[in-house]
Amino acid sequence: MPRLFSRRHLLALAALASTLGAAHAQTWPSQPLRMLVGSSPGGGTDAMARAVADKLGPALKTTVVVENRPGASNTLAVDVVVKSTDGHTMVMGVSTAHAIAPHLIKLAYDNDHDLVPVAYVGAVPNVLVVSATSPYKTVADLVAAARKQPGVINYASSGNGSTQHIAGELFEDATGVATVHIPYRGSGPALVDLMAGQVQMSFDTLASVMPHIKNGKLRALAVCATARNPELPTVPTLAESGVKGVEMSAWYGIYMPSATPKAVQQRVAEEVSKLLTLPDTKARLANIGADLTPMSPPQFQAFHVAENKRYAELIKKRGIKAD
Repeated sequence: MPRLFSRRHLLALAALASTLGAAHAQTWPSQPLRMLVGSSPGGGTDAMARAVADKLGPALKTTVVVENRPGASNTLAVDVVVKSTDGHTMVMGVSTAHAIAPHLIKLAYDNDHDLVPVAYVGAVPNVLVVSATSPYKTVADLVAAARKQPGVINYASSGNGSTQHIAGELFEDATGVATVHIPYRGSGPALVDLMAGQVQMSFDTLASVMPHIKNGKLRALAVCATARNPELPTVPTLAESGVKGVEMSAWYGIYMPSATPKAVQQRVAEEVSKLLTLPDTKARLANIGADLTPMSPPQFQAFHVAENKRYAELIKKRGIKAD
C-alpha cells in the first residue's frame, strides 16, 4: 500500500518545486524569444509589440523576434502560441482576441485555461470620427440626424467583432438610434471610404485615425474613454457629449501558454513593468495614444475575467454575430 505523504513532506516538495522554478528562471531565456502579433505590420497591436520587444530583448540579454500572423480576429497568432512548448513564445494579446472573439467564434483553444495573462501593457481608446467634409460637427448633430433618418447613417469597421463594431453597437444601445454596420477587411479600406464620404462615421482606434486627423482628412467628434486623451486634448469624451456608457478601447497585454513556469511568467511581468516606465518607451506609446495603466499579474487576470464578462453580456444582448 502506497505511503501517504505527511504535511512536512508536501511542504518540502513545494519548496523544492519553488527552488527549481527559480533556478529555471535564472537560466531562462536560453534562446531568442518569439512575440506573435495577430495583425499585419503597422497597426496598433504591431506598434505595441515592437515598442515592448525592442526593450524586452536587451533587458533579458536576448533577442525578441516579432512575428505577424494576421487573421481570425487576431486569434491565429494566439493559436500558434498555445501550441508552443519551448517556454520562449508569447503573444501581444489584444482585447479583440482575448475578450471579444471567444464569444463570437469557435476557437481551437480555451481562452481561459490554455493561456495566462502575464503583463498588461496599455490601452488605446477608440475615437468617433467623421470625414472632414461631413455636415456633422458634434455628436449631438450625428445623433439628431440618426434619429431623424433611422437606418440611413452607416458606420465602418475593420470587421465583424472588431472594437469598432462593438463600439457602434454600444452607441446604438446608449442612444436608441438605428444605424447600419459596414464591415471591411481592416481599418485601411474602411478609413479610405470614410474619408471619401462612402460611409458616414467610424469608431476606430486613435492609433489608426490620428494621422488622418492631423492631415485634416478626418474630424474627431468624441473619444470613447472615461477621460480625454492627451493626443486630442480638445476632443470631448462621449460622456461629455451626452452619450454615456460607450467606453471602448483596444487594450494590449502579453499572454503566454499556461504551462509556462510561474517564475518565467513573473520575470516577464517584472521586466515589462520596468520598461513601461522608461521615458523613451512612454513617449513612443504616447504617440499612438496609449494609456499606460500599471497592473500586477493578478490584477491583469481579474481584468481579463471582467472584460470577458462585459463583452459576453453585450454580445448576447445585441445578438451580435461573427458574420
